[in-house]
Amino acid sequence: MPKAYVFTRYGGPETEALVDLDQPRPGPGEVLVAVRAAGVNPVDWKQRTGYRRPGESGERVFPAVLGNEVAGVVEATGEGVTGFAPGDEVFGTAVAGGYAEYALLAAGITAHKPAGLSFTDAATLPVAAATAYDGVLQLALPAGATLLVTGAGGGVGVAVVQIARARGLRVLGVASAGKKDLLESLGAVHVPSGPGWTDGVRSAAPDGVDGVYDLVGGAVLREAAGLVRDRARLITAGAPAEEAEELGGARVLRARDAAVLRAVADLAVRGDLDPHVTLRFPLERAGEALREVESGHARGKVVLEIGADA
Repeated sequence: MPKAYVFTRYGGPETEALVDLDQPRPGPGEVLVAVRAAGVNPVDWKQRTGYRRPGESGERVFPAVLGNEVAGVVEATGEGVTGFAPGDEVFGTAVAGGYAEYALLAAGITAHKPAGLSFTDAATLPVAAATAYDGVLQLALPAGATLLVTGAGGGVGVAVVQIARARGLRVLGVASAGKKDLLESLGAVHVPSGPGWTDGVRSAAPDGVDGVYDLVGGAVLREAAGLVRDRARLITAGAPAEEAEELGGARVLRARDAAVLRAVADLAVRGDLDPHVTLRFPLERAGEALREVESGHARGKVVLEIGADA
């Protein structure tokens, strides 16, 4: 039977297990893929603790497969699905988990993988890169403007920096000292995180910043709000919408469609977006991969390579 990495109840790492599960069958609007790679994201461990994504409804059925973004090869399609056929190489958003040998994707949030893009890199795009892309477009800053990115060294942050730079923005990236070289290699001005980080921003941008893309939330979001000239250009993917709205900002608005996936894939193929996959694990070591992300210390992206030719 196909293997999948699941959580059996809400809680910590002790709820996780590698199990055998029946191969899923695609329902209406769904695509079944043989998974070649799955991205590992903070939202994955958050869902294990009971977090629900905006718009997510219904009771979660256990065991629940972890993971939200995958790349693979189409095995079958459900009723009403057009544009995909068995053998197609695709990437997209998992319907019910992606840390598995087989996964269901929502056809409307699935795109064909360009030939010049590896399965491993493609698997990093549906959550991290797409979130970054949606937010940068939402800010709509003109070329030459200064964007402040908090939590800039993680998977989403690295993508935000690159997409913003490709659009001609000056980027200040707040991250730990260990991620300084990475951010500077992407063309960002590194600002060390921790106590006094706002002083570093004021030194680099004495007149304030034109926009903020927050990936941390909490006190960091509140401090960042005091640095932006126009609170309407303060967005967060690290805090609830209410928290941002209280400060005059907003939550990142996700498009969640195939057009965004095609756009970020084009950026990757052109060389404007490097997912910076720094750690790769087999499915059997999914727990280790998730710990790396859960620790908050991972540089760039962590990916599970599950099938051949990832």
